[in-house]
Amino acid sequence: MYSSPLERAVETALPIANSHGLSIEQNRDLGELGLGEWEGLLLDDLQGREDWRLFNASREHASPPGGESVREAQQRMLDCLARLVRRHPDEQIAAVSHGDPLRGVICHLLGKSLDYMLEFEIEPASVSRVEVKGEEWVVRTINQTGELHDEFISIG
Repeated sequence: MYSSPLERAVETALPIANSHGLSIEQNRDLGELGLGEWEGLLLDDLQGREDWRLFNASREHASPPGGESVREAQQRMLDCLARLVRRHPDEQIAAVSHGDPLRGVICHLLGKSLDYMLEFEIEPASVSRVEVKGEEWVVRTINQTGELHDEFISIG
């Protein structure tokens, strides 16, 4: 069981880990998008800012000032998940992360631009399931909410 080190992610991972008798390994590569100058600001603080408008108009090309681009977060997550899959061949893994980084992964797996990422939701504590067979990664569910089941390979 893997989780972003942020407290809200670890709290989400805890019930899954406890119900399966697993420990949680915190992994910084599963962390939230680095927000740079926006770190600690509320959404209300960002409304009306030109850099916020540009970021939401084109996630493919814009990034938070002084922060991580969505493309960088996407690559960080893809690299991390690939390492975890190699570490656990033929096993199910659960990896708890955050909305934007997970949207980036799903966009990549679906062959979509990062500008597509605001077209679907990743709710807190939802499950997105990806099946990996060799080099093929197939998105099976996105943003499933409700009771978690053993057959999920969760990246969300």
